[in-house]
Amino acid sequence: MTTAKDLFIIAMDPRPERSVGQGDLSLALAGAELIDLIDAGTVTVDEDRIVPGEASAPQDRLLGEAAALLTRESPHERIEDWLWRRGRDLAAAYQAALEEDGELTRKRSGRLSFGSERVEPVDTPARRAAAERWEEREPVLAALASAIGVEGGASGVEGGPSDEEPGLDDEAVTVVVTAVHDAVMELEAVRQRRTIENSAFANLWRGP
Repeated sequence: MTTAKDLFIIAMDPRPERSVGQGDLSLALAGAELIDLIDAGTVTVDEDRIVPGEASAPQDRLLGEAAALLTRESPHERIEDWLWRRGRDLAAAYQAALEEDGELTRKRSGRLSFGSERVEPVDTPARRAAAERWEEREPVLAALASAIGVEGGASGVEGGPSDEEPGLDDEAVTVVVTAVHDAVMELEAVRQRRTIENSAFANLWRGP
């Protein structure tokens, strides 16, 4: 399993402190992909830009798609721009892929057969590996989860990361995680601005 798939499974916990937005998760998934590409030697980071290397394409399908989308001409793409470009609807793509692989299942949320459906992780070796990585407070996974507001145990794991920020010992990974935090904050600012604008518009029509 890749870091992005592990992160998606962790975010599927039915009892998070707050629900994870699709946009937030998509940005974090794009960051997770980039970190895996760094670890594989597929890319390096030069300040805030992504420089593709000569490593072979990853075997994972979605990670391979990410590698194929890299900008190989100079000037190379900025990490922030990559997160927004690659992250578009990425959570939906991961959900579809994990359902296809049998890692996620759909369940009715109500007792009646026509109740709304929810997606839950299946108890597979991959899910247990993700849960173990989460329980052990693996720095990269914990940092990305923190960026989208997931701070406690997940996927049936008791405990999990504490409130302390996990230590990252790789400068390039730290740059990517910081970019994910910034992008999520920017997305939240956009949401708040739209909420204020919509409220002002509604008040305008409502009148004094």
